[in-house]
Amino acid sequence: MPNEQTQQPGMTWLIFALMTVVSWGVYGVFLHTGQTAMGDPVNGRYKAFLFVGLAYFLTAVLAPLAILVMSGASWQMPMKGMAWSLVAGIVGAAGAFCVLLAFGAKGSPAVVMAIVFAGAPIVNAVVALSMHPPAGGVSAIKWPFYLGLLMAASGGYLVTRFRPMPAPAHRPPAAVSETTPR
Repeated sequence: MPNEQTQQPGMTWLIFALMTVVSWGVYGVFLHTGQTAMGDPVNGRYKAFLFVGLAYFLTAVLAPLAILVMSGASWQMPMKGMAWSLVAGIVGAAGAFCVLLAFGAKGSPAVVMAIVFAGAPIVNAVVALSMHPPAGGVSAIKWPFYLGLLMAASGGYLVTRFRPMPAPAHRPPAAVSETTPR
């Protein structure tokens, strides 16, 4: 008897996708805040990335390890699956590191992350199409797909170009010397 998940896919995937949107949406701002809060203009980004690595260890090593142990999963893993997963982790970590390098080169989180999150879907689409071509080839792709790519690029540009500028730094008023006539 098939379980309920195999009968109807439901919308659980959308909830997880939106949770990812929120998580990655705050990632750049939180990462930049952590970098600057290190109080080390030269090495703060590397210190922040060290804690990103610790967070990855906690969430990407210990959590799935616990789930695999608790579910009694098989520890047999095909080499191809391990290799592709390792490559995915490397490119993910390299991207996170490059975000920090962009911040260190004076890129603001609003600009850097707009470029990253507008550009990544375009790269994803091109790589996915090259690795998993559609039935009927590229000619079978409908025009709204290309419009979506153009809109993603345009959206990244518009968010970057017309982003709200931060308020000027608030400076305390100059000290007033108190002189009283005698």
